[in-house]
Amino acid sequence: MPFLAADIGGTHARVALMHASNNEARKVETLAYRVFTCAEFPALSDLLQVFIDAEVKAPVKRCVLACAGQIMGDDVVNDNLAWPIHLPQLRTALGLEDVAVLNDFEALAYALDGSLAEGGRHLCGPDKAPSGPTLVIGPGTGLGAAAHIPGADGGFVLTTEAGQMDFAPNSVRERAVLAHLAPNGGYVPFEHIVSGPGLLTVYETLCALHDDEPTLVTPEAVTKAAVARGDARAVEAMEIFCAALGSFTGNLAMTFMATGGVYLAGGFLSSIFDLLKRSDFEERFLHGRSARAVLSHVPVWVTEHGRHGVQGAAQWYLRHALPGSSMHDAARGTGT
Repeated sequence: MPFLAADIGGTHARVALMHASNNEARKVETLAYRVFTCAEFPALSDLLQVFIDAEVKAPVKRCVLACAGQIMGDDVVNDNLAWPIHLPQLRTALGLEDVAVLNDFEALAYALDGSLAEGGRHLCGPDKAPSGPTLVIGPGTGLGAAAHIPGADGGFVLTTEAGQMDFAPNSVRERAVLAHLAPNGGYVPFEHIVSGPGLLTVYETLCALHDDEPTLVTPEAVTKAAVARGDARAVEAMEIFCAALGSFTGNLAMTFMATGGVYLAGGFLSSIFDLLKRSDFEERFLHGRSARAVLSHVPVWVTEHGRHGVQGAAQWYLRHALPGSSMHDAARGTGT
């Protein structure tokens, strides 16, 4: 039977009607797909209802959600979501029998078995990856990451909240930015630097440090100005963003010994690929001394986010959470 699969981020929600494929190589097939802006809806149930009314011809009773954040009982916890997600309310509002939930980057990591690993643009390192753990990382409204560990039956995925790790400055300018953000010390996560809102924060901080009045008010405006090299503070903010992303990615590659490679996911990174290629990303990714010898063998690609989240979520659902499967009772967030 068809089921809903939704990839819910802080800005956009990607929703699809899926079913298991008769073609084993494809695993799942997409029957309908739409992208929505989360802020245009008062609740997730309203957003999904619009999709159901437009695309679903027969009653659908099962749904899998890939959500930014972590699942805590019946709730999804994340400051970047447009609204709280309470699973019993969602089941009642849409008349669903089963709702399964996983982290959005966990879903992307499951997509590494197929579509996500195809068509990426090579950023640095060797152009082919040996076997081993693989990472998927993406700065958007927040900063997400997950690791795919190879093994029997497709291996398994480790979800993370790596974006919440403490930001560690690497340059004098980054130290000045950190001091401005936390003048009395304290916790500043990587996500506050390496994300769309983080890029805007860095730009505004650099303006303050130079006694300039900021003229750009969105991450998109900062990105556009940096690409056009039309604003010195935007260019500097992008340089810091790319360098810090390199450090963050290298840290995780060392943590998981990601010899299978790293995929940087998201349309934002694709739009700045040339800037990323010319930036200090690679140098900061490689770190130094003995770490450099290890990380120089880790390939890094940039890939679009696209439909990969809903496809990975659907694959996870069929494998782990579909009622009747051996792992359904252990799947997190499923309805009963």
